Amino acid sequence: MTKIIITGSKGRMGQALASCAKSFRDLQVVGQIDQGDDLSAVIAGSDVVIDFSLHSATPAIVELCAKNKKAIVIGTTGHSNAEISQITNHKSQIPMVWASNFSTGVNTLFWLTRKAAEILGPAFDLEIVEMHHRLKKDAPSGTAKSLAEILADVRKLQLDKAAQHGRAGIVGERTQSEIGIHSIRGGDVVGDHTVIFANTGERVELTHKASSRETFANGALRAALWVVSQKPGLYDMQDVLGLK
Repeated sequence: MTKIIITGSKGRMGQALASCAKSFRDLQVVGQIDQGDDLSAVIAGSDVVIDFSLHSATPAIVELCAKNKKAIVIGTTGHSNAEISQITNHKSQIPMVWASNFSTGVNTLFWLTRKAAEILGPAFDLEIVEMHHRLKKDAPSGTAKSLAEILADVRKLQLDKAAQHGRAGIVGERTQSEIGIHSIRGGDVVGDHTVIFANTGERVELTHKASSRETFANGALRAALWVVSQKPGLYDMQDVLGLK
C-alpha cells in the first residue's frame, strides 16, 4: 500500500485527487494539507507527497520531502526561475515527477507534437492556442509552455526569443523563427490545447480537450505509484508512461 499526502487539498485538483484515490486499491491518503496545516507533522507516515498547492509553496514542500526522504509528484505551475532552481536542487536526493500536465492524452499530444514538428520541418509556421477557466491565475498554461519548449527544441530555437505571446498593432510579417502562444480565459473550461502547423496550402492541427479534472488526478495518482520505486532524479509523465 502506497501512502500519499495531498498538498493543496482544498483546491479543485486537491479535491479531485482525494476523490479519485478511493478507486485505487493500492493507494491510501494519509494526509490532506492546505494553507495553515503543518505538513511536517504528518509527512513521516507517508511514502509520497502529491503537490497541487501554489507555485510559491512548492520549493518549501520539496525541501521538506528531501529532508524526510519522501518522493514527490509536483503539479503546480507558474514558477519563477528562482523557484525552479530551488526545486531542481533536490533531484539528487529524492525521486520527483514534475509535469505541467498529468493527462495521458496530453502527454500523447506532447509526443505527437514532437513527431509532427520533426516530420513537417521548418516550412510550417508554429502556433499554440490554449483556453482555461476564468479562475486560472497563470498564463500561458504550463502545458502550453511545455508544447512551446518541445517545438523550440525541435527547431533549435531559444524559446524566450522565439515566443510571441499574442499580437497587436503593426507587428510586421510573421517570421519563421516565431512560436505563437495565445491564452484564452473564460467560463469553466478545464483545459483545451491546440498546436497549429500552418504552411501554404495546408494546415495540421493537433488538439486535446479535457472535460474533467479526474483525467489529471488519475494521472498524478498513477505517477505517485510509479515514483516511489524510482531512484532519485527528476522525471516527468513521459517517463511514467514509458514514452521516452
